[in-house]
Amino acid sequence: MHVSHIAVAAAVTLSVSAVCYSQFDTQKAEQQARTVAAKATCRAVDSAILAYVGVHGDAPRAVSELTGYLDGDITAYRIVRGRAAGPGCT
Repeated sequence: MHVSHIAVAAAVTLSVSAVCYSQFDTQKAEQQARTVAAKATCRAVDSAILAYVGVHGDAPRAVSELTGYLDGDITAYRIVRGRAAGPGCT
């Protein structure tokens, strides 16, 4: 057996054990997943803007007009020139 084989086997073993260990705290993992899922993404806000334009014919002037078009917290976003601006937007 070569030294490189031992190093690769050790790395794989440590990776698998770290993943298994992280799954012991299922309540924390669920809470983290819910927190992430509750936040809207820039792409979701852009999609909601497109849906709004499709229904109303004009772009929304405020993010508050999009509340019926997507779920999640959109308070960190604003609309600039008809597009979403905020976290994760370019």
